[in-house]
Formats: sequence, structure tokens, C-alpha cells
Amino acid sequence: MKVTIVSIPVRDQEKEFQFYTEKLGFIKKKDIPLEGGNRWLTLVSADWQDGPEILLEPAPNHFEPCKVYQDALMEAGFPYTQFDVDDVDAEYDRLTKLDVEFSVKPTKMGTVKFAVFNDTCGNNIQIVEML
Repeated sequence: MKVTIVSIPVRDQEKEFQFYTEKLGFIKKKDIPLEGGNRWLTLVSADWQDGPEILLEPAPNHFEPCKVYQDALMEAGFPYTQFDVDDVDAEYDRLTKLDVEFSVKPTKMGTVKFAVFNDTCGNNIQIVEML
């Protein structure tokens, strides 16, 4: 068994697609039109194109419990998911220059350094560097 797709709930697939590709550097893997103007829209890391796909899931628009959960995580300041990076400070600098808003600046805790940013569509995302 292996992980192939990880869903991230989004309220605006196109806005989130632009954010994840233009600012975070992911690339489109699949873009299949679905009913109601939705898409099966997946992204992969430019550095690991055969790795797991991120599905930009429009569930908060169609399933109220998903929206409630997403809102609760955001309000509490908890990250929805985590991306590993080689250098948190470098990513923080790169992303802040692209106007990405961070709620937690680079912080060292034990054997990791992390930071948390807002993905503009309802999620806090944590980036982590193993020290």
C-alpha cells in the first residue's frame, strides 16, 4: 500500500491552482472537468513528479462538515498539512517576497525548523526542515 493522492480542501480551485503553481512551484498533473464546474485537479512537486499528487478538492463548497472542519482548523491556527523543504529560512524569504502571509515565522523546535503560511483558500500549511 502507498499514498498516491492527498486532498487539500479548497473553496476556489482556480485561485488555489494559481497559488500552488505560481507561488509554491507545484506543477499540474491532471485536470479533468467534472460536473458543476468542478475539476479533478492534481498537482505534483516539480522535484518529485512521480511522487504523491495533491488533489485540490472543492469539498467545502459541497459538504458542510468539510467547511466546518476547515474553518475550525484555520481559526485554531492549526496547519491542514505539511510540506517538507530543504531550507525553511530560504523558503520563507522566497515566499514572503511573493506576498505569501505567514502566521508563524521560521521557528526551531528540537530537531526541526518550521513555519506556517495561509494558502489563500482556507488552509494553514506548515513547511518543515529536518535539522
